Amino acid sequence: MKLLILSVCVALVAADVSHILPKDEKSAQILKQELDVGVEGSYQYAYETDNGIAANEAGSLKQISPDQTAEVVQGQASWQSPEGEQIKFEYIADENGYQPQGSHLPTSPPIPEAIIRALEYIRAHPPPPEKN
Repeated sequence: MKLLILSVCVALVAADVSHILPKDEKSAQILKQELDVGVEGSYQYAYETDNGIAANEAGSLKQISPDQTAEVVQGQASWQSPEGEQIKFEYIADENGYQPQGSHLPTSPPIPEAIIRALEYIRAHPPPPEKN
């Protein structure tokens, strides 16, 4: 019995399973990398690796008012999840906030009909003004 257990342990240790193990992410090679920075505050970058990760982004300054500017950024990224699903992620960030989009992101459930009716009732019947 001990010989059988020892044989199984030796066989498991000696087995070559490197082909079924995921590739080490630390050894990923960069296939493409670009960066362009403008003197007026704009920039653009892109990169791609051999393990399927890719991203690009562009940003620039936008005049919101005569005395205020804001950075406007738009980009996307893609990679493969540990489950093997291809993930694509797009985003915009501007004076309206950060707006991500992607099929992998959770979505909120629909608003229940009772809450919609309650909101409509509140809108149609506002409370009387308070007297001080």
